[in-house]
This record gives sequence, structure tokens and C-alpha cells, in this order.
Amino acid sequence: MKIITYNVNGIRSAVNKGFADFLKQEDPDIVCLQEIKANVEDIDEQLFRNLGYFCYWLPAQKKGYSGVGILSKKEPLNIVKGIGHDTFDFEGRILQADFDGFSVLSCYFPSGTTGDIRQAIKYEFLDFFHDYIAGQRLKHPKLLICGDYNICHQAIDIHDPIGNKNSSGFLPAERAWMDKWFNGGMLDTFRMLNPQPDAYTWWSFRTDARSRNKGWRIDYISATNNMEEQIIESGILSQYVHSDHCGSYVKLGL
Repeated sequence: MKIITYNVNGIRSAVNKGFADFLKQEDPDIVCLQEIKANVEDIDEQLFRNLGYFCYWLPAQKKGYSGVGILSKKEPLNIVKGIGHDTFDFEGRILQADFDGFSVLSCYFPSGTTGDIRQAIKYEFLDFFHDYIAGQRLKHPKLLICGDYNICHQAIDIHDPIGNKNSSGFLPAERAWMDKWFNGGMLDTFRMLNPQPDAYTWWSFRTDARSRNKGWRIDYISATNNMEEQIIESGILSQYVHSDHCGSYVKLGL
């Protein structure tokens, strides 16, 4: 089974840049999307159905903002929209699909780059989400938490760790949360198989950052550690350009 996570920075924009061809070529079984930035009625679902996918969406209530989706070639047993928190559900941040034996979440963590208020909301989200996943693990022991975490975990995950030491997305408290996350029974499926540096999933549109590979790895597929032996391959799909992010994938032997 192949699972891709991708912050598309607007699903309609990504489609206009060849996203359907990307799906045909990579042929994932499940796709977790973030920042769809569209209401359901504005999405060409038939395009995805023609490729064999069931489509599930949780848009933000604010038009043109945030929102997550899941495309799956196998119909889930259950879909859960939101996590029971008014602010984060209003912003369309978490969508969960339950399958036989495992569950997949498409997640868009808040960014704190616009100032102290949003940074505080980001910390609130991190605390709430950590507890929420602890509860989900009791119901669904095998979880894949896919998405844009808006945090670089370690110095290897960012092109300039010194210059960005005070930047949202690489703050000590955020990185400490990632330590707690990955030391608490979650696996970084990319890093466990790919120890090399200079592997990123987001580049600023400014300063020609992508062509110079001045990026950040802020998109992850985390798996519960009871899935370790099932993880057979993982990688970053930086050769495709539909967004300021790129896709990441994991292949599982299920």
C-alpha cells in the first residue's frame, strides 16, 4: 500500500498544474491533502473518481482557507471529521479515515508565522492534538498521521538552523513537542529510512528558494511504532511542482 501526503496550497490550483497526472503516475492507494482552500462544491470530484478514488473533505468554514481531504481507492469503514475542538474544526484541520486494521489522518497543523496570537493557537493545538491521538491509539492501535506539521524537527530538516533558530516552525518549544511525539511511540517514516541531509518538503516562494534547495521539512507521515516492520519504503517527491510544498510517501506491507 502506498500513501502520499501533500499540502497542495489550493486543490484547484494544483489540478491546473497537472495534479491528476501526478496521481496517475505515482498511483497511490491513499492521498492525504492539506490546504485544499475550497468548498466541496468547488472541487471537481469526478476527476478523482475517474482515477478510482473515493473522496472525503473537511473544508474550513472560512472560504479559501485551510481545509483537508483524503482520497482512497479503498472505501473506508468510517470517516471522522474534526477532533472535537471548535476552533480547529472550524479551520478544517483534521480528517480521519478508518480502515480494517489501521486508520489514516490528514492533518494541517496551524502556522505561527503571522504573530504571537497564532503562535499561541499553534501551541494550544499541539497540546490538544497530542492528547487526542493518545485517546485514538486506544481505539485504533495502528495509526498513520499524515500532513503538514509546520515544524522542522531537527537541524538536518532545515537549510539554515542557525539563522532560523528564532523562527516559528523551528522554535525550541516546537522541536521539544516533536521530541515528545517521536519518543512517545511514533515513527518518522521518512527519517527512519532516509538519513541524508538536504531533504525538504517546503520552500518559500520568495528568493528562488526551491531552485537553490533552501527548504524546510515540515511535512511528515508518522506511524505508530507497532507498524515499524510494515514500513518498506519512504521518500519525498520533490520532482513534482504543484505547490510551495511537495508530496511525501510511505509504502507499507500490510
